Amino acid sequence: MFEHFIAEFKADMWLYISIPFISGIIGYVTKVVAIQMMFSPMEFVGIKPFLGWQGIVPRKAEKMAMISVDLMTSKLIKPSEIFARLDPQRIAKEIEVPMMAAAEDIVRDVAQQYQPGLWEGMPEFARQKIINRVKAESPAVVAAIMQEVKNNTDKYFDIKHMVLTNLMKDKALLNDIFKKVGKQEFRFFSNAGFYFGFGIGLIQMVCWLVFKQPWMLPAFGGFVGFFSDWIALQMMFRPQLPTKFMGITFQGLFLRRQKEVAADYAALISKQLLTPANMMEELFRGAFSDRIMELVHKNVKRLVDEQAGVARPLVVYAVGSQRYIEMKNVVAERILQKMPETMKYVEAYAEDAMDVRNTLVNRMQDLTPQEFEGMLRPAFKEDEWSLIAVGAILGFLVGEMQIQFML
Repeated sequence: MFEHFIAEFKADMWLYISIPFISGIIGYVTKVVAIQMMFSPMEFVGIKPFLGWQGIVPRKAEKMAMISVDLMTSKLIKPSEIFARLDPQRIAKEIEVPMMAAAEDIVRDVAQQYQPGLWEGMPEFARQKIINRVKAESPAVVAAIMQEVKNNTDKYFDIKHMVLTNLMKDKALLNDIFKKVGKQEFRFFSNAGFYFGFGIGLIQMVCWLVFKQPWMLPAFGGFVGFFSDWIALQMMFRPQLPTKFMGITFQGLFLRRQKEVAADYAALISKQLLTPANMMEELFRGAFSDRIMELVHKNVKRLVDEQAGVARPLVVYAVGSQRYIEMKNVVAERILQKMPETMKYVEAYAEDAMDVRNTLVNRMQDLTPQEFEGMLRPAFKEDEWSLIAVGAILGFLVGEMQIQFML
C-alpha cells in the first residue's frame, strides 16, 4: 500500500511538492491583502452601499480618532500639564520683535482709519511716543494672555477638538499612526501566513495523495486563509501578560514591544499632531477661540485706555465715545489676527519646554497591557471577521485553481 503511495508521489512529484508552497503563498497573500484592506483605499471604491470597499481605518476615521483622543487625554497627556511648562515672560520675550512691529502697524492703521486728520496733524515725535508706548506694552499683553491660558487651560484650549480636527482633516496621518506603530506586527502577520500555510499544506499534500477528493484543495485553501489570519491576529495580541509554558515565556508580539512602540508613537505624535503650531492654531482659531477673543479684547482695551492716559478725554472728544470703543475693538481684533503668525517665533522654545515626546514615551511605557492593546487593536477588532472571511474566500478560490493542475 505504501509502495502505491510512493509510486504515486514519484509520478507527480513536483505537483505534490508544489502543494505546501502554494498553500504557504495563499497564507502570505491573504495576509498582505488583509493589511491593504485595513488602510486602502482612502475613499470608497465601488457601488455604495455594499458593493465595494473602503479601508477600515479611513472608513472609521472618526471612531479611530476618538479612541486615540480618549487614550491620549485620559492616560498620556493633559493640556494643563504641558501649558504649565511654558513661561509667559519667556514667550513675550521670544515674540517681542515681531509683536512690536505688528503693534506699530496696527497703531498707525487704526489711528489713520478713525481720525486721519488728528493723527496726521500730530507732530512726528508725538505720534512716535504713542507708538513706542503701545509697542513697549504689547509683549506684556501677550504675557498676560498666556498667563491666563496657563492658569485656566481647559477653559481656552480643547485638545480633543484639536486632535479630532487634524486627524479627520488628514486621514493619511491616521493611517500613518497605525502603520508605523504596528509596522513589525504587520510584517510578522504577513510572514506568519506563509509558515502556517506551508505547515497546513504538508497535511493537505498527504491528504490529497491518499484520498484525491476534488473538494479537498479548495477546502484546505479556505481553511488556510481563515486559520492563518485568525491565529496570526491572536499571536499579535495574546496572551496580554507574559505567560510561561514549558519554560518559554509567551506574550502578544505587539505588547512585548511596548517600549519600542512607545518611542515610535511619541515621535510621530509630537512631530505631526501635538505640535506647538497645531496648539496655537487651536488656541486662537479653535473651539474656544471666542473665549480667547474676549481675553484679548479685555487686555487690549486696558492697554489702549492706559496709554491714552490723561489724553483720553481729548481722544474720546475728537473721535466720539462710540468710535473710541470701536477703535479699541478693532485694535484687539487686529492683534488677535496677528497672534498665530507672531506665535510661530515661539515654536522652538515651546517644543523644548512642553517636552511632549518624552512625556508620551514615559506615560506609554507605564500603560497596562490592556490599555496598550487599545492603541492598535481597534483597527482590527470590529472588522476582524471581514479580514478573516476575505482570507478564507481567497484561499478557497486559489484551491479551486489548484484542482485544474492536479486533475
